[in-house]
Amino acid sequence: MAAESDLTLISGPWDHNQVSEHLSTSVLPIRIASTGRSFPLVQSVWYSFDGSRLWCCTQADSLLAKRLRRNPVCGFEVAADDPPYRGVRGHGVAQFHPEMARDILPGLIEKYLGDGDSSLARWLRSRVDDEVAIAIGELNVASWDYTERMT
Repeated sequence: MAAESDLTLISGPWDHNQVSEHLSTSVLPIRIASTGRSFPLVQSVWYSFDGSRLWCCTQADSLLAKRLRRNPVCGFEVAADDPPYRGVRGHGVAQFHPEMARDILPGLIEKYLGDGDSSLARWLRSRVDDEVAIAIGELNVASWDYTERMT
C-alpha cells in the first residue's frame, strides 16, 4: 500500500485505498503523456503498480524513453474506454532502471498475456537486453467515477 506521501490525492471520489486498488488490479495499459521538442505525445504501455510507483518497460531507444530522458515529468491515465467511465489520472516523475527490466518484464507479460509461453511472450523476452524499466514516482493523482450517473 502506498503511503500518503508517496501518492498524493489531488481530487476525486476515491480514497487512497480505492486508487491503489484500481492501479493494482486494472489490466489496462497506462497512457503516458510525455513532452517533446514541439508537441506532447500520449503512448500506451503495459504497467504494474507496487504501491508507490508505476512500473513499465520499453526499448531503451524508444520514443517514450527518449522523451522521458529529456523531461522525466509526465502525465498518465489508467481508465477503460467503456462505460461506466472511471479511473485514475495524474502526473509523476520517471526514473530509469535498466537493471530492473529482467525483473519487471516477466510480471508484465504474466499480467497482460497470462501465457508466458506464447509467441508474443517469447519475442518480448528475446528483446529484454534492450529493454529499460521505468518507475514513475512522486505520484499526484485524481480519480473519477461516473458509475452512479451512468446506470
